[in-house]
Amino acid sequence: MRSQALRADVLMLVTAMIWGSGFVAQTRGMDHIGPFLYSGLRFALGSLCLLPLVLRGNRQNANSEPFLTQGLLVGGGLMGLALALGINLQQVGLLFTSVTNAGFITGLYVIVVPLLGLVIGHRTGMGTWLGALLAVVGMFLLSVGENFQVASGDWLQLIGAFVWGAHVVLVGVFASRHDPIRLAFLQFATCAVVSLALALVFETFQWNAIIAAGPAIVYGGMIAVGIGYTLQVIAQKDAIASHAAIIFSLEAVFAAIAGAWLLDESLQLRGYFGCALMLTGMLVAQLWPKKPQLVSA
Repeated sequence: MRSQALRADVLMLVTAMIWGSGFVAQTRGMDHIGPFLYSGLRFALGSLCLLPLVLRGNRQNANSEPFLTQGLLVGGGLMGLALALGINLQQVGLLFTSVTNAGFITGLYVIVVPLLGLVIGHRTGMGTWLGALLAVVGMFLLSVGENFQVASGDWLQLIGAFVWGAHVVLVGVFASRHDPIRLAFLQFATCAVVSLALALVFETFQWNAIIAAGPAIVYGGMIAVGIGYTLQVIAQKDAIASHAAIIFSLEAVFAAIAGAWLLDESLQLRGYFGCALMLTGMLVAQLWPKKPQLVSA
């Protein structure tokens, strides 16, 4: 049991690292194409990357379970709708606010997840609440400068924080019940269809612009989506959603590192302190002593 939890923590940490580095590709992609088209293309690519694994798993399980079940379709569809809403709110919001504001506000799902957990009957320990609080303070120091202002895009990011929180909870619910690869494939495909439909309505297509955005689409689709979001589903099969949210919030730390390395962005002293607080929050949530379970006679 402990080894499964450790494996889940490592996979979620790798996921946060991939998401953080993918933030660079996410912003680069919108230098050439619209937010809906970028989201649609990269999630379509992510779906194609998983298709061979889905088909292989189908052949191996041909005699044991059906390829698609109602529960799998419902889970993948709900996760995909939440993913589409969250990612497109984030993308559009970035057009009307700064990256630093967006990073902090989006990361507030670290508090949203345990709150949503209470609604569905999950108990959240003191260690998780304390870890989440440290993570929020750390994200504030890391992401928000001295002149924090509420721009129109900030409200989109705030709505998105609740959507991301709901997505983490949904993944936690369905990943423990269904095959994670098929579940990830269905959510990617749903997100791609919704995003491309929005792009057809609100944006224009230019092939030269899509080609120019090609490297960002490939990285965002193959790495951030195909690997990152798939690892999320696999990891949350053995993880508590509130703990997962704290580890995933380290995405902001890896985004700051990627920005400094790839975009020559500098990180001030308060940013380093914020990173340390977020790491501390993750450790507190994982290592805080659990109350012993009472066993009835």
